[in-house]
Amino acid sequence: MTFRTTPRPLDPTISIVVPARNEAKNLEIILPLLKDFHEVILVDGNSVDGTVETALRLMPDIKVVHQTRKGKGNALTCGFEAATGDIIVMFDADCSADSEEIPRFIEALTNGADVAKGSRNREGGGSADITLIRGLGNKGLNLVCNVLLGTHYTDLCYGYNAFWADILPALDLLPSTAKAPADGSMLWGDGFEIETILTCRMAAAKLRVTEVASYEQLRVHGTSNLNAVSDGIRVLKTIIDEKRRDTVNVGQLRRAARLAPAAQRATVSASSSSSRAQDVA
Repeated sequence: MTFRTTPRPLDPTISIVVPARNEAKNLEIILPLLKDFHEVILVDGNSVDGTVETALRLMPDIKVVHQTRKGKGNALTCGFEAATGDIIVMFDADCSADSEEIPRFIEALTNGADVAKGSRNREGGGSADITLIRGLGNKGLNLVCNVLLGTHYTDLCYGYNAFWADILPALDLLPSTAKAPADGSMLWGDGFEIETILTCRMAAAKLRVTEVASYEQLRVHGTSNLNAVSDGIRVLKTIIDEKRRDTVNVGQLRRAARLAPAAQRATVSASSSSSRAQDVA
């Protein structure tokens, strides 16, 4: 898939996208560590604990974006749309991501990857946070994804990733302007399944993905909104839906390829008939 027409810069600018909902205490810890990048984008999910005010106090030039719907997927999309850097880094606000690992991701990208995907299962990676049940669930979902999509990922559900901003059109994400359901539910792709959607679509688009060893640290303040069972089911449904989506897209491309020669022959025939008519006239 073609998604860029110009060479990528050797010294890229970096946009850090930080989705946050009631993470004021954690921002006190992470934002001072992100001050040296091109821009930091805080995507606020209607926080009531002073998250935005804390961010502006710690980093006056931070770019604050407000979610248009709810869910982590929508937050990330809002942040992606606001980013102006050459590279986008997805960075959780709960202190689980290590800012010192960012250069590893950037190095992978400047060495030729389209996507640098964090993996807790690569040598040098790990997790201080994952439970036994979540770990087993992740392994099972990872296996399903690799079998259905023909990928070789070692950590499907990890959300610490970085990618060149020019690949966004290839991901075809739900835009931030899409209207939220009237019943208060989330649109598909607005929840925690966003990380799986990104992973599946990167594979479908044949992007060059390099896994980067990453260590997941413990959340410092607050509790996670992740539900191992319900969100695991959403991830499984996502893999199946994305496989179906990819199959449909491939079928459409093959049909278009078969029809193209016939259309070209018809065009040539019509052109020849027109030329003969002009010659007769």
